[in-house]
Amino acid sequence: MIRVFGWMTDNRKAFWLERERSQGSVVFVGDSLIGGWSSLSKDLPDLRVTNRGIGGEVSRGLLFRFKEDVLDLHPRSIVLLSGTNDLSALQDVQQTRSNLVEMLDRAERSSPGVPVVLCTLPPRNHPKAPVDPTQLIELNTLIRSAAQGRADVVVLDLYALLADPEGAPRAEYFAADKLHISSAGYRVFRDALVPLLNRFKQD
Repeated sequence: MIRVFGWMTDNRKAFWLERERSQGSVVFVGDSLIGGWSSLSKDLPDLRVTNRGIGGEVSRGLLFRFKEDVLDLHPRSIVLLSGTNDLSALQDVQQTRSNLVEMLDRAERSSPGVPVVLCTLPPRNHPKAPVDPTQLIELNTLIRSAAQGRADVVVLDLYALLADPEGAPRAEYFAADKLHISSAGYRVFRDALVPLLNRFKQD
């Protein structure tokens, strides 16, 4: 069973209304780590971007809506960040990888050659939703492996960008809950992402 909350339904209704003007854009998709990037268009003024992040979503839920909310937009490129809520829900990490692999397969079949930036999961230390750090590291290893052998998929190591030397969230890059990314964290995310997206524009 896929968890569905009221705001998820509201988000998807809004996405549907925006579907025409979102055609051919760079589509960002994932959970609240993407959905919470409220300054996305401002941070990437030279790109036409669409935010398809939904808070609280697990990778299975994203897989369910991947065609309608992502592929049917005929994206110029895709930025994919999903899996942190799977850890909170104690989902098997191999299943999360399988869901991500299926998304990549569907993108390849639907839009051959569409570039995908596949992001590792950032560190987290939310007291009300703790995760096993070894599971996080394992899942990030599996996320990297999902990109292997795919010419149109590149990995952006968000974990390495936002973690301190001990693997904990760097305070300046996260909100007080140590789960959601701060404005400073999104700037770091953007700065690593822009060269990849600009390279895709030139290809």
